[in-house]
Amino acid sequence: MIDALAKTAHQAPAAPDQPAPQGKKAPSEAAELENRFLQLLVAQIANQDPTKPVDSADFLNQFATLSQVKSLENMKVLSQQNLVLLDNLQSLSAAGLVGQDVKVQADHLQLSADAVQAGTALEHAADSVTLTLTDSAGIAHAVELGAQPKGPFSFQLDPVALGLLPGDYRAELSSGTGEKPRLEASGKVLNVRVSAEGPVLDIEGVGSVPFYQIAEFGTPPGTAIGQPLDTLTARHLWRQQP
Repeated sequence: MIDALAKTAHQAPAAPDQPAPQGKKAPSEAAELENRFLQLLVAQIANQDPTKPVDSADFLNQFATLSQVKSLENMKVLSQQNLVLLDNLQSLSAAGLVGQDVKVQADHLQLSADAVQAGTALEHAADSVTLTLTDSAGIAHAVELGAQPKGPFSFQLDPVALGLLPGDYRAELSSGTGEKPRLEASGKVLNVRVSAEGPVLDIEGVGSVPFYQIAEFGTPPGTAIGQPLDTLTARHLWRQQP
């Protein structure tokens, strides 16, 4: 049938593509392919040898394949529309968080004069846990959090008491067992920015954080998770790494 279609295409050349009329949507690739297929099919039937007619099963099989291609394209369009809808819903959800407190995964902290609520969870009990804060000049400041049991715990960072200047700090947790737990910080959402990668939240004490890094909603500052660590303890054990 393919050879027959090719011969028919030479006998009845397709009309040159015409631009879509203004105000009308151009046909999709699948719709254009279907139109050309039907034109060739009609031309082949009209020009076939009456003594050797083409088997109708061939027509049905190829038309079924074409229908599957069109269905796949429709599914692709629907998937793209659903993605756009989900992005819009995510942006609306993020906008509703302005002024609310959230807990996020953080590898940076935007310190000021205000204390920052933070926490983590250990898979194993550790005789020592250290929070290393590296400033923009590359100077590392180690805050010793002491021995901690297995499970979640929270602590408060007081930049003024620790002698930390306002600015952006890279934050990394480590324990005496070699574990590097994930740092989570709580703060108020100041504003939401829409980017190509999705909503980005500006969180007090943390800075810019993607929406997908939110770990918990509605965590008020000062709420302890597990066994709290007093601010004075962190202050007394603070030391600056050489």
